[in-house]
Amino acid sequence: MNDLPTGGEVVLSAAAGGADADTDTEETREWLEAFDAVVRVHGKARAQYLFDRLADHALTRGVQSGRARITPYRNTIPVEAQPAYPGDTRLEDKLMGAIRWNALAMVVRANQTSAELGGHIASYASAAELFEVGFNHFFKAAGHAEGEDLVFFQPHSSPGVYARAWLEGHLDEAHLDNYRQEIAGHGLCSYPHPWLMPDFWQFPTGSMGLGPISAIYHARFMRYLQDRGLQETAGRRVWGFFGDGEMDEPESIGALSLAARERLDNLTFVVNCNLQRLDGPVRGNSRIIDELEALFLGAGWNVIKVLWGSDWDVLFARDTQGELLRAFAETVDGQFQTFSANDGAYNRERFFSQTPELKALVANMSDEEVERLKRGGHDVKKLYAAYAAAAAHRGQPTVILAKTMKGYGMGAAGQGRMTTHQNKKVELESLKDFRDRFGLPLSDEQVEKLEFYKPAADSAELRYLQRRRESLGGYLPRRRRQSAEVLPVPALESFARFALQADGKAMSTTMAFVRMLGGLLKDKKLGSCIVPIVADEARTFGMANLFRQVGIYAPHGQMYEPEDMGTMLYYREEKSGQILEEGISEAGAISSWIAAATSYSVHDKPMLPFYIYYSMFGYQRVGDFIWAAGDQRARGFLIGATSGRTTLGGEGLQHQDGQSHLSFSAVPNCRAWDPAFAYEVAVIVERGMQEMLAEQTDVFYYLTVMNANDAQPSMPDGDGSRAAILGGLYRLPGAAKDAQVQLLGSGAIMSEVLKAREWLSAHWSIDADVWSVTSYTELQREGIACERTARCGESAALPRVTHLLQGAKGPVIAASDYVRALPELIRGFVPNRYVTLGTDGFGRSDTRAALRKFFEVDAASIVIAALDALHVEGAVDASSVMAARERYGRNGDPGAPWTR
Repeated sequence: MNDLPTGGEVVLSAAAGGADADTDTEETREWLEAFDAVVRVHGKARAQYLFDRLADHALTRGVQSGRARITPYRNTIPVEAQPAYPGDTRLEDKLMGAIRWNALAMVVRANQTSAELGGHIASYASAAELFEVGFNHFFKAAGHAEGEDLVFFQPHSSPGVYARAWLEGHLDEAHLDNYRQEIAGHGLCSYPHPWLMPDFWQFPTGSMGLGPISAIYHARFMRYLQDRGLQETAGRRVWGFFGDGEMDEPESIGALSLAARERLDNLTFVVNCNLQRLDGPVRGNSRIIDELEALFLGAGWNVIKVLWGSDWDVLFARDTQGELLRAFAETVDGQFQTFSANDGAYNRERFFSQTPELKALVANMSDEEVERLKRGGHDVKKLYAAYAAAAAHRGQPTVILAKTMKGYGMGAAGQGRMTTHQNKKVELESLKDFRDRFGLPLSDEQVEKLEFYKPAADSAELRYLQRRRESLGGYLPRRRRQSAEVLPVPALESFARFALQADGKAMSTTMAFVRMLGGLLKDKKLGSCIVPIVADEARTFGMANLFRQVGIYAPHGQMYEPEDMGTMLYYREEKSGQILEEGISEAGAISSWIAAATSYSVHDKPMLPFYIYYSMFGYQRVGDFIWAAGDQRARGFLIGATSGRTTLGGEGLQHQDGQSHLSFSAVPNCRAWDPAFAYEVAVIVERGMQEMLAEQTDVFYYLTVMNANDAQPSMPDGDGSRAAILGGLYRLPGAAKDAQVQLLGSGAIMSEVLKAREWLSAHWSIDADVWSVTSYTELQREGIACERTARCGESAALPRVTHLLQGAKGPVIAASDYVRALPELIRGFVPNRYVTLGTDGFGRSDTRAALRKFFEVDAASIVIAALDALHVEGAVDASSVMAARERYGRNGDPGAPWTR
């Protein structure tokens, strides 16, 4: 095998930190022999202690090791430490063979229907044992005395989960026959999607990288519930099944240190190391398992490697010279993949013939026996030992690195091949080989027809399957749609009276929201279930008073005296703290929010999370998480603070949000609001709580709030005020009897709109009505629904926008602190001439007034737009428009804001 790549040698020499060559081989040998003696006489635990003490001592002397934190390329748990396997391997093998076949048949049959449907065969083929050991012995369901575990399933392996559910009786054959065919009903979605299968899947994992970080924060939230005395979660565990290629996603590894820092020993990652991603090897010229081991060890995790199956134990026992480990050290993943794609003769020639010692290890084995040497991820006994060790480990999260073959058992149809991930079809002879390999009782005709196989209901196999799940509390994945507990919603006046009766008091809507939140936290029934979440900006948003009121969650308490201990609003961390202060990690904060926002389903415990953040750092940074939240049917509030392009003057481009509302408008179960006044905030928050808590509707709210201290009016009188606010558009008090123009405003720009009304009257003798647009998104959705109803031949009401404005005189001018595309959402429903003003382009650093003038959304720009629209309609002459430009210094055309 001298012609094999030597990338492994490069890895090892780099791991050695470029140390000088051995200058005293005899002394080196004496050190090693001494260490061997400690292992032999006093055991590995004592040797490990001495090794660690020596490493610590070396650091005090300025001696650092450049060696990577990796262990030899073999199983972490030695054969003598393996517990006895508690299952019936004969029956489990039969069941696994049936599930493997049905998963394969499901995908191939779908692609015979239409090649457009796609699907994946090889991923589950590599992961079957990983899942089945869990299903048979570890995954607790809702009926278990300790409560249910949470399982994040690798998305490309969903056919295997469906195939098992069919054997269990929770899906029927028509479901399997309609894989990836959902429109007509009775179908199965491609990947785990709680929105599409709300009674089955718990977590959406199809977007690579979101599963690992979500699993971490769900495990953390379980501890949060426990530490705050809200729910007993000590016996429950989070299992996350991920691919080795998926770990390249930044989100996959972004919170590893948090899991270790908070000692989440209720968390286990199982990384399916089949060494292959979609196009080729994950690490062709090195070893991903070594890399992941170093990464997780460095982050503080417990690492268990499951690399070689039981058949290898005999070879390791014979190998007294360490030849196997030396050969492994010189073999990179690209070559391991080639070994998996070839037969026993090839492996004997290319791997075991490197040295006489290796050749002797397999001299008494046939080529077929060499070919059947399993990788550890395909050995249920090795996996059981690893899972049991992970469940028993305390003080650290655990990652199990399980080495597998992609397309395991598929033979020439795809085992270990570069094209394996794309395989959707299998030739007849390969199907027969698959049947024979896994001992399936199918005739050639049944194989050719790709018939699904299910043992008889009273067979030993199905009785065993049902017994195993009964002992673990039932079946999974399973999702509950509603919580048994319904939280009462406090009366609006109880937490927002100050906003309803503001009487012109100056405050920002951010401060109004924080004050409302403080009131809700005091509510005796709801308060403990509120979860305030911030990403290191609590003081910016005026939330420091909550530090004292409810404290910051810290699982180990506060182990230091905070610098500001003597102040009223000191930084108070405690084990029972309520605020989740996530630091500078929007991905972490949104993951915490999702965990809390889905608690009603995951834990049968409704919680109400409020995540407040710079609006610019929301959807723009974590858009994929927003869709995952929607898919997972989250219920909670996202609060976009310092909202709008011009409200946060000096911060400039990176902090100025002009597009988040447009992005949220595309999320079907998100209600997006841009209120201008404190009373609007109050009404919207109350309605959101009613929808999410009382009605248990699967929606979440995006609510933007501002930092400008404006005079806040009291809520208009009348029973219809709340309905008008929630309808998305209503006329503000002070309507003119003969208004000639209609001004639409929202959020941060409402103050400019109100000023424009004053100027139109004072400077140009033109009366204007002002309308508050609390949600362009809701108006657009309602309008589209009305159009569709009419198109379907049913009588339909006019869209709300049309109904309200059809009797209004003059053009409609809409000004927004967001891009013009936001107010453009309702153009089709506005019956009048419609002009939109927005903040298209990049932000700038300057004063609020300068920015609004620059983007042409200030009062002067609104007045000019109104006069110009009136001129077009013949209501004023051109001289008025020219005079306005002169008066407000807007002569000349400096170019559009986005081109300047």
